[in-house]
Amino acid sequence: MSDERYTVILGDRRYGIDRKWARPAKPFGFLSDLMVDGEGRVHVAQRGTDRPVVVFDRNGREIGSWGEGVLAEPHYINAGNGGAILVADRDAHQVLRFDRDGKLLQALGRRHWPELDAPFNHPTAAAESADGEIYVSDGYGNSNVHRFAPDGRLLATWGQPGHGPGAFTTPHAIAVDRRGRVLVADRENNRVQVFHRDGTFAAEWGDFYHPMQIWIDDRGLVFVTDQIPRISLLTPDGELIGRCRGAINGAHGLSGDADGNLYLSELPPQEVTRLERLT
Repeated sequence: MSDERYTVILGDRRYGIDRKWARPAKPFGFLSDLMVDGEGRVHVAQRGTDRPVVVFDRNGREIGSWGEGVLAEPHYINAGNGGAILVADRDAHQVLRFDRDGKLLQALGRRHWPELDAPFNHPTAAAESADGEIYVSDGYGNSNVHRFAPDGRLLATWGQPGHGPGAFTTPHAIAVDRRGRVLVADRENNRVQVFHRDGTFAAEWGDFYHPMQIWIDDRGLVFVTDQIPRISLLTPDGELIGRCRGAINGAHGLSGDADGNLYLSELPPQEVTRLERLT
């Protein structure tokens, strides 16, 4: 078997592909998403297992887990302010905030109590703005985005089923950029929609096939995974500046660390792939 290492390019950076980077103590469940904390630890969310979040060190060695007995079906896991971690607990109809060690700090939504056109009905992802507001894509049972105050009060809800500006067919991921704009992966409409924080439509970015996850790096550049499978890199204005494959069957989740490395949670077969920054 060849031991050559595959490489990809995204914008001005080249990456070496390390498949099977993570070494779990037990076989993975369905790998849903991952995020990197301020210490470089990679928190991997998985479904269908009694270990909802497994934590790895910088070398891919498992060092712990959390969420047992608290998380039912974690869909997306994103970094919040001050080292917090936001998890969309999809089939429990909640968004939960944890500290870096997995201690529950805040819960949005009534557990196991779905709502139509209100929080929540199988939410997909949550993101936090710089001033602590929380935005949730409520995308499997609903076609909404919800805006919450830092204390958990619901401030606004927008969206409805459809294909026009501000409508959704499976809002699957969400992010808040440096300008305070809300980016939503509108999966079945094959686009990313961009909104002002009050829900006013700002822009639409196309040329995706079922976009899955959105992650924004420290330069403000936007990474979008889709089901081609591929990763697209865009400027804050939506200009495409890079595109690569990088995954075997597609990355349901994507995140990065302070050194510019990228981490992918791959669809079956279950693997965590690292794209090591080379240049």
